[in-house]
Amino acid sequence: MNWKDRIEVNPAVLVGKPIIKGTRISVELIMDRMADGWSMEDVLASYPHISREDVLAALSFASELFKEETFAAIGKATT
Repeated sequence: MNWKDRIEVNPAVLVGKPIIKGTRISVELIMDRMADGWSMEDVLASYPHISREDVLAALSFASELFKEETFAAIGKATT
């Protein structure tokens, strides 16, 4: 799956946060819901206008960020 087909950044939508194309559903929202223990089915039931592929694209996008960005998360992980 190529997340670039489903994720976009539009400065006019949610102040430029990465979103699922054609929606106001941010990658951040998807990550937050899944971190809260929501399943794929929970997400899709709550946001019926997105697809399984959209959710997977959001996860893929977030994963790629961690692979490419240089940052220190030690402070967040240890506090």
